[in-house]
Amino acid sequence: MVRAWYMNNSNEDQRLEHHQTPPKFISLDTLYNESGVEYFKIDRNRIEDEKILNELKSSRGFSFEDEITCSSNHSGYEEKLKIFFEEHLHTDDEIRYILDGSGYFDVRDKQENWIRIEVTRNDLIIIPAGIYHRFTLDTKDYIKAKRYFVGEPVWTPHNRPADNMNCRKEYLLKLKNGFARKSII
Repeated sequence: MVRAWYMNNSNEDQRLEHHQTPPKFISLDTLYNESGVEYFKIDRNRIEDEKILNELKSSRGFSFEDEITCSSNHSGYEEKLKIFFEEHLHTDDEIRYILDGSGYFDVRDKQENWIRIEVTRNDLIIIPAGIYHRFTLDTKDYIKAKRYFVGEPVWTPHNRPADNMNCRKEYLLKLKNGFARKSII
């Protein structure tokens, strides 16, 4: 099961867990209410989970998918990790299904605190458009994921500050008024 917690303010290696002292874990409901981030556990070896994934793709309009691997064995690893860890937002939801390996998505809560979300194999995470976030690998230095897109793939990061963008304004309105859960069944 996914773990999420409030981060400390340490400048140590970004690939470490960065727990507060004492650690302050949060539930999936709190994660959703504080950020709009959605989480699903999908084991594609289970027929029921494959049906859930297909329904999720259909109901959300995920019409394009590809795979990405990030590993210390690939050229440009250090530069990619640096780019992914820069605080940014996207105009579309960022949907990642973890096929293998592990890493962390960091998102801002309502008070601008960092929440770290650990993702491992079979985790599907949806980071809403307009939220400031970043990604890093953990100390295992390896992740393989499916990326889902609505329409043609767009992966343009808009580094902070990007507060005047419509997607950011829409996100902040949802954050203020509460996120409406989307059914997948």
